[in-house]
Amino acid sequence: MKRQTKISNAVIKRLPRYRRYLRELQKKGIDKISSNEFSNLTGYTASQIRQDLNNFGGFGQQGYGYSVDGLYNEISVILGLDKEYKMVIVGAGNLGQAIANHTYYYKTGFIVCGIFEINPKLIGMKINDIEVMDYDSIVEFVEDNDIDIGIICTTKDAAQEVADKLCFAGVGGLWNFAPVDIETPHHVAVENMHISDSLHSLAYHMNKSQNQEEKK
Repeated sequence: MKRQTKISNAVIKRLPRYRRYLRELQKKGIDKISSNEFSNLTGYTASQIRQDLNNFGGFGQQGYGYSVDGLYNEISVILGLDKEYKMVIVGAGNLGQAIANHTYYYKTGFIVCGIFEINPKLIGMKINDIEVMDYDSIVEFVEDNDIDIGIICTTKDAAQEVADKLCFAGVGGLWNFAPVDIETPHHVAVENMHISDSLHSLAYHMNKSQNQEEKK
């Protein structure tokens, strides 16, 4: 498979969408799909789909299209979803509990192994049979259990300190839900998830549509 050292983030962010639709096609028993049919399904142009996939080798056959199973498996490998990841959550409030429940019920290959808190009222409670532990023990737990990903569901002020501790303990990636961008060493990947940004984008598109209707 063709691999390049520099693939744009825009391409990477489209791959999970492709994979999700391919999974739906698998469930329907569909074996192959053309780029035009896939375009109608995903909302991206056929040219965009072909261009994205060509970054990794293409995978399609002229006159045949794409093998649904083959493309699904290839994208899974590209995204690193052909293996499981062990995770810890820092922050056992509403958001931390929601993420723990989501990963538990949807069985996505991302396994929550530990949940940590500083609030003594939450320490000791169980979420899907996982006992919430004292944050002070997180470094030892991460090191002993070879944790891959840290999920930060703390306040803005605590997020960077938590990130530093998780990086020190040896995680390979951070999923940050605190309302602040965190910094990590170059070898630790990070996704800063700003929920409000998505709402602001939604507001823009709603108002844009409304203004277009009013001009008609």
